[in-house]
Amino acid sequence: MEVIGILFIFIYLFIVFTVIEINTSIFVATGLDKKIAKFQVISMLTGTGFTTGESELIIDHPVRRRLGAFLILFGAFSLAVIISAISQLLSDNFFALEIAYIAGGLVVLLFLLRAPFTQNFMSKKMKSEMEENYELADLPIRDVLLMDDEDEVREVSIVEDSPFSGKTFDEIIAREDDLMLLFIKRGDINIRNKSYDTKLEPGDRLVLYGNNPLIDKKFKDA
Repeated sequence: MEVIGILFIFIYLFIVFTVIEINTSIFVATGLDKKIAKFQVISMLTGTGFTTGESELIIDHPVRRRLGAFLILFGAFSLAVIISAISQLLSDNFFALEIAYIAGGLVVLLFLLRAPFTQNFMSKKMKSEMEENYELADLPIRDVLLMDDEDEVREVSIVEDSPFSGKTFDEIIAREDDLMLLFIKRGDINIRNKSYDTKLEPGDRLVLYGNNPLIDKKFKDA
């Protein structure tokens, strides 16, 4: 029976690794980078709770947040199962065959999720669901504003000898340019009202939204 117990543990660990890969594939379908997705899945599953900036990509996204809750609960349950299995290595009831069927089913599901057709379908489905069921305030900024690969939200500082000091945003950017000024940070104050007509001062930080190469071109001397 000891062999059956060890086999059960290995099969269950295989299930855990398969769950990691399945959830990584789902996170990727929501638009998350694969390396970031895998790290965050393992972090939630093991309960290590890394508080990096990348974790905000999970917390601020409604679909990823639900998957994260499942992973945290599944990780806690898996730890209990593995500890229980190790403590009962001499028991007769390991259900190795049944757990092997579950592992096989998860492998099939993993291959289906990784298929390009399935990934494309899930990406469209999740985007559609978020558009229908969630307010803009519920979504991360990258899903609301960054509609193109070259879109960016950037912060540009006005230094002491900047050629833009004393000028307004309207004097720097033409109306037809693909660039918007969201607000000006001036100390503890955020200037939104008449931000386009406000004369810039050294120390100001401009929060811009628009074409990234254009931001680099227009503010290379900022």
